Amino acid sequence: MGRVKVIVFADVTDPWSYIGSTRFERAAAMFSILTGEPVEVTYRAFQVEPDEPSDGRLLLDALDERLGGRDKVELVNAQVTAAARITGIDLNFEEAVQAGSFDAWRLLTWADESGPGFQRDLLHQLWRAHFLEGADIGDPFALATRAALVGLDLETAEALLASTEYADEVRTQVETGRSLGIAQLPYVVIEQQWTLAGIQSQNDYVQALHQIHTELKDADPEPE
Repeated sequence: MGRVKVIVFADVTDPWSYIGSTRFERAAAMFSILTGEPVEVTYRAFQVEPDEPSDGRLLLDALDERLGGRDKVELVNAQVTAAARITGIDLNFEEAVQAGSFDAWRLLTWADESGPGFQRDLLHQLWRAHFLEGADIGDPFALATRAALVGLDLETAEALLASTEYADEVRTQVETGRSLGIAQLPYVVIEQQWTLAGIQSQNDYVQALHQIHTELKDADPEPE
């Protein structure tokens, strides 16, 4: 049948994207082991807060302002932290820094063109930087350093970030997400036909992939 192609709309600064995408990637790996069918995952930008500045404030202070009170912030963080822990991710909201994700997505779009695995590895580096290590992913130096860590060329990354390269591509990705009516992340699009909106359990992702795989095989039977 060939590889199963998946596009995942996500954001670097959205914890649900981090948790859900991690679960989906594990589910895809399990599905591939069970069926022998490879799953090709590409990430696309959908900015949750496109106008949020990279101003170096602590994320908790920015959320306090955005959600209107520390009680609401703590409730949301408790829900996210619990879901993350189930997935083996230990979020560190206390040190997280408020940042816009536009430049990160320019870098990730380039990484996607640089060869298999680069985009996924860089995205996980950026999620860890933002949610676990208190790094400012709005800072060009932090972004370029993470790109180098996954094997991308540091000087090329720095030049890209100093330019406006890939800005139009990122805007197009976000607009595409809006045209799809995305309201929850991650938003998984499988073979341009099936969508899974919002965070699911790893098992639910595996079951969905099996169901879609069966439907694809039924629609395109192997020649005798």
